[in-house]
Amino acid sequence: MPSVTWGVVQGRKEKLVSRVIICDYLKGIGIVPDELENLELPSTVEVMRDRVEFLQKLGLTIDDINEYPLMLGCSMRKNVIPVLGYLEKIGVQRSRLGEFIKNYPQVLHASVVVELVPVVKFLRGLDVEKQDIGYVLMKYPELLGFKLEGTMSTSVAYLVSIGVNPRDIGPMVTQYPYFLGMRVGTMIKPLVDYLVSLGLPKKILARLLEKRAYVLGYDLEETVKPNVECLISFGIRRETLASVIAQYPQIIGLPLKAKLSTQQYFFNLKLKIDPEGFARVIERMPQLISLNQNVLMKPIEFLIARAIPSEDVAKMVVKCPPLVAVPVGLMKNSYYFFKSEMGRPVKELVEFPEYFTYSLESRIKSRYQRLQSKGIRCSLAWLLNCSDQRFEERLQADYIETESVGPSFIMGGKLAIPGGEIMSDVDEESDDEILYRRTVSL
Repeated sequence: MPSVTWGVVQGRKEKLVSRVIICDYLKGIGIVPDELENLELPSTVEVMRDRVEFLQKLGLTIDDINEYPLMLGCSMRKNVIPVLGYLEKIGVQRSRLGEFIKNYPQVLHASVVVELVPVVKFLRGLDVEKQDIGYVLMKYPELLGFKLEGTMSTSVAYLVSIGVNPRDIGPMVTQYPYFLGMRVGTMIKPLVDYLVSLGLPKKILARLLEKRAYVLGYDLEETVKPNVECLISFGIRRETLASVIAQYPQIIGLPLKAKLSTQQYFFNLKLKIDPEGFARVIERMPQLISLNQNVLMKPIEFLIARAIPSEDVAKMVVKCPPLVAVPVGLMKNSYYFFKSEMGRPVKELVEFPEYFTYSLESRIKSRYQRLQSKGIRCSLAWLLNCSDQRFEERLQADYIETESVGPSFIMGGKLAIPGGEIMSDVDEESDDEILYRRTVSL
């Protein structure tokens, strides 16, 4: 009978031979087995072949396996099948399982019960919709490797502390799950503090992040600060920076210098708007830096074709930048109503270009007809630049109150409303609420 020692030695020898055969097989199909040296491998080459072929059927290539050869140490029965089954159960499409593994192969080492299920429950607890879980994990599969009490919890807690509605965390995660992996102290808080230092109230910033969570991904030192300095260098006033960012948050993450240079040259060439005028345009409508120049020219060409001097068109654009984003079809209808029905001189359009930004059917026509029935003559601004409630009050009044401009943003979030003394108690809103309503089109 062989001794026990002999049997143990013999077993080790057989394992060594089996490992050599398996490594030769892997080398033969192009896989470098060096990282598998300290890993327990299957007992036969047939089992390893099954693993490789299964991964290939999922869509992984030999190069993908070489990126993370440790996946070959995962048992089909204990690791691969349970993990893939669970991923499919929570919404990852079967056709995309290979892509998921390619992006985050470490998931194959995870325990479904101990590691994966708690993370999914955490996401559901943040109000991520059940049908969105697979989408979120496809975007950011590394979430499955995070500890619940670590970065994810602190990121959420900090955002809630600055005013983000807890009910909006789920939609934020669905839109931009990467913020769950960002450290508060080194990434999120410095960005928030910097934006607040520019005069953006925390309440407005919280609303902005709820709808534009990807802003959290903008690099503070490499992108945000240089873009803010770029805006200043192009004539944007410091006290308007917060308003500009609130209106168009993407502006702090764009390749800004090139876009501003291109649009500034265009406005100067086509409309003779100088750099200072261009800066005022951007302050009022920063989205213009991303609009196609062909689109911008159509309303301009329409106005010039109506015999409005180009210098007056330039004044109209500086005063009301949204003018260049109005579809020409709508502009044409409004213009012909102005000329044929209202019978007013074109100079009134120059003085109040905002006319083209109002709905012809729901506001201009209906209000003009009310005025006609009462025999009231007034300016376009008096007619259009007010709420329906205020318009009714104006019709009932025995006088025409002094017209006033709209709210203006002041650094720190305060708003000055000229003519505010005639506002009724019903119209009163907090400064932040007015700023949000006026400047953040989310």
